[in-house]
Amino acid sequence: MDVDAYLRRIEYDGPRVAGPETLRGLHRQHLFTVPFENLDIPLGTPIRLDLCLIYDKIVTRRRGGFCYELNGLFGELLTAMGFSVQMLSARVRHEDGGFGPEFDHMLLKVELEEPWLVDVGFGDSFVHPIVFREGGADQTNGYRCVVLAVGDEWQLVREDEKGQVPLYAFRDVPHTLDDYQQMCRFHQVSPESHFTKSWICSRATLEGRVTLTNMRFIVTGGGSREEIQLSTEGELRRCLREFLGVEFGETVDLARLVRVSALLEKPEIADPSLAEAGS
Repeated sequence: MDVDAYLRRIEYDGPRVAGPETLRGLHRQHLFTVPFENLDIPLGTPIRLDLCLIYDKIVTRRRGGFCYELNGLFGELLTAMGFSVQMLSARVRHEDGGFGPEFDHMLLKVELEEPWLVDVGFGDSFVHPIVFREGGADQTNGYRCVVLAVGDEWQLVREDEKGQVPLYAFRDVPHTLDDYQQMCRFHQVSPESHFTKSWICSRATLEGRVTLTNMRFIVTGGGSREEIQLSTEGELRRCLREFLGVEFGETVDLARLVRVSALLEKPEIADPSLAEAGS
């Protein structure tokens, strides 16, 4: 782990002492610079839970990733900087109100004078770490993410003017990276996974988010939402490079993403649910 290179990648130049201020700064900068994305899945590139490979992808090649990659590697950075970190398993809420299986999502717990929840791999969620206690919360761009105890587990709930919606449920039980292998494979190959039904690349901004999903470029912030439909591989490459900081070599067939998007336009298989959030 080259800590200096990782900090340059996320454009962080703040304090390095293991404390709340440093944790907040690292978390915020990670979300602003490293996109949540699942582009390897439609591109046919296997995602392996090997921290050396993930480091090369995110830090060296300046890509993003999904939860297992982003939180897995961020946990390694925090550990290298002197934080005490544990991986937690979460079950993501489905549209029907139910929750997915264990290891559907990874988040982190960081132990300081009090525990904090950390998650740089869930798309449209909290920007700053949340104190891990009943009612712990973060206010972000017109909505609030709050931690609630529900039965024998915890839930992360999003609150706005429309009410409350749980994002995921989890227990305070530590795990290792290897525990997520099966679900990481599931999300790459199963027709039941939303990651095989839709592709996304999304990054937080000061005002909201920039998101590219299925050839739709979406900018949200300040209560507004703008959407532009892309149509060519050239437009896709430029959008990824200029707005999301992701650049692929010319040998990578991004036309594959264009073709996948055309298939997703068919009503029977389209799933736009990832346009502004992910797991």
